[in-house]
Amino acid sequence: MQIIGVGLLRTGTTTLALALDKLGYGPCYNMRALTSEPRRAADWAAAAKDAESVDWDRVFAGYESSVGSPGTAFWREIVDAFPAAKVVLTVRDPEKWYDSAARTVSASIAPQPLLVRLLSWRGPRGHSAEDEVLEEVQRLTWEKEVGGRFADRDHSLASFEEHIANVRAHVPADRLLVFDVREGWAPLCAFLGVPEPADPFPRENDTATFQRRQRDALTRALVPRAIAVTAIGTVVALTAWVVRRRRPPS
Repeated sequence: MQIIGVGLLRTGTTTLALALDKLGYGPCYNMRALTSEPRRAADWAAAAKDAESVDWDRVFAGYESSVGSPGTAFWREIVDAFPAAKVVLTVRDPEKWYDSAARTVSASIAPQPLLVRLLSWRGPRGHSAEDEVLEEVQRLTWEKEVGGRFADRDHSLASFEEHIANVRAHVPADRLLVFDVREGWAPLCAFLGVPEPADPFPRENDTATFQRRQRDALTRALVPRAIAVTAIGTVVALTAWVVRRRRPPS
């Protein structure tokens, strides 16, 4: 592990992950890696119970960097487990962070409306134990990052500021970069001691993009179910109509 990103979600963590990949510090462990391999969620469920006993070398085997969730929820333990790794703390205006997180992350893990839950329900055989652990880990790590009570704006803003202060206090200054992704390649490359790429700095996963991806994923899950439900309803209605037509008059 060479680089550890400890910024909260919606501070440019996806952008940082792409930048690190471009600079040769990939693959990068983040929530996308976790959702692509749900079996890994068990590592984080165990960490939530006893972070001190986790074998972080095993968890991050094959990865050169870690950015955002789920790692940020356990940033102290991970930073201490890899003392030679450099640390990047992504930051942004707290008020804008809260508004962005409320429209994206918090909304995505909130309970869905009843109709959506019914249409997307996969049954006991279609919803694996790994899926259930992953969903629980996504919720637990987010709550751990923001100190719970995200709906309380003042509390969340205070937790955001506290996180920054805690990282600054825990990580030596020569090992830490406090980074606003709007600054682009220059501060990141200077901190890592690598040349700046000629390619533009990546810009990824803004609010509109995040929401579009969520809608697309939900649509992919719901449309086949909606079509199936409509077809079943049509068959039932036609069957009832045929039965009534054949029934002799009383």
